[in-house]
Amino acid sequence: MLNISENTILDKVDPNQYRSFRRTSLPRANLMFKRWLLVTLGIILVMLFLPWTQNIQTKGKVTTLRPDQRPQTIHATIGGRVEEWYVREGERVKAGDTIVFLSEIKTEYFDPNLVGRTGSQVTATEGSLKSYGGKVAALEDQIVAMQQELGFKKQQLQNKVRQGRLKITSDSIELVRAKIDLETAQNQYLRAKEMYDKGLTSLTSFEQRNLKVQETAAKKIEAENKWLISRNEYDNARLELSTVQNEYANKIAKAQSDKFSTISDRFDTESKLNKLKVDQANYQLRSGFYYITAPQDCYITQAIVAGVGETVKEGAPVVSIMPAEAQLAVEMYVRPIDLPLVSIGNEVNFIFDGWPAFVFSGWPNLTFGTYEGKVVAIDNNIGANSTYRILVAPDEAVKPWPAALRPGGGAQCVALLNDVPVWYELWRQLNGFPPDFYRDTNLPTNIDKKPTN
Repeated sequence: MLNISENTILDKVDPNQYRSFRRTSLPRANLMFKRWLLVTLGIILVMLFLPWTQNIQTKGKVTTLRPDQRPQTIHATIGGRVEEWYVREGERVKAGDTIVFLSEIKTEYFDPNLVGRTGSQVTATEGSLKSYGGKVAALEDQIVAMQQELGFKKQQLQNKVRQGRLKITSDSIELVRAKIDLETAQNQYLRAKEMYDKGLTSLTSFEQRNLKVQETAAKKIEAENKWLISRNEYDNARLELSTVQNEYANKIAKAQSDKFSTISDRFDTESKLNKLKVDQANYQLRSGFYYITAPQDCYITQAIVAGVGETVKEGAPVVSIMPAEAQLAVEMYVRPIDLPLVSIGNEVNFIFDGWPAFVFSGWPNLTFGTYEGKVVAIDNNIGANSTYRILVAPDEAVKPWPAALRPGGGAQCVALLNDVPVWYELWRQLNGFPPDFYRDTNLPTNIDKKPTN
């Protein structure tokens, strides 16, 4: 029956009494299917307008927030041979506890009294340095004494030169007087001869005048000799003055040369002393490197150099440790296309390996067993796997992370983005569009991005 008219006869006629009604009526199952289909379509239509939280899902692993809290290895500062282990793997040690003892393998450090002998060399060199200082002072005193002696000698010789000059003057006067006396005696001799030739005087008087001339000539020669001697003495005094000046100049120059040589030797000794002190300090520090100690409170994870008697090279790893106190974080990797959607302070949900959880990616409020964190650092350079590393710290105000969590564990990361209707998310996924970009204006702006490792 097509039910074209709104008037019905079902209230006047019992349809069960007629076969035609039973053959033309709709089955009850069809009516139920119709109703179920309409209800389902209504539910789907309602769900299309429900809110959906866009997200970025990626893999990550547990690490630590601070670099000094991450697993690390302790290296041997010096080369040596393993003599004794003081710890076992898995044991917790405190900062400064001895882990392993190394013995010396280099021949230049075999002497057990190396530090003491080097200290003796330092003491001896210090004494030598003091001796050089005393020698320099003595040479300086010697130079001063020679300069004073030179002054006295110069003064003495200058007086001698002045005396010679005065003596030359005196002898020259005597020579002039002798010449005058000789000239007078000669004139008197000529007059006496003339008078003797005329017979006016006696031979005796004439001979006396002749004798007087001879005596005066001798005195003249004597005065001339004395004058020449005075001149020679004067010249000798001047020459001696020059000689003394040159002699003392050479002596002073030699003393100064010795002084500067001593100063140079003192500097060489001082350099040697400093080198010995450096060697002594290095030997003392090296003796402290025989014992490898824990840099902080940590757990011994693995002995890289096993056994006793093995040798390790300088700078080689000896044991790996894990800091006892560490602030955990998760490093996750996102594709370059998703990097602009992540910013400092974004919320990220985690599913840690070993902790069960029920996840509804679009409805984080219905998710159970996940843990939350906040983005604290973003690398500025792409990594070797063509992704960007993001560091996420726990959000303790919401839910603390498991106490049994250890660095190196895996994590499934879900970075929450914008809230959109379900129909929009389906449309975006079908068209391959990226999630919507948004920025929360309430996020802190004074957090810098983490620099590239």
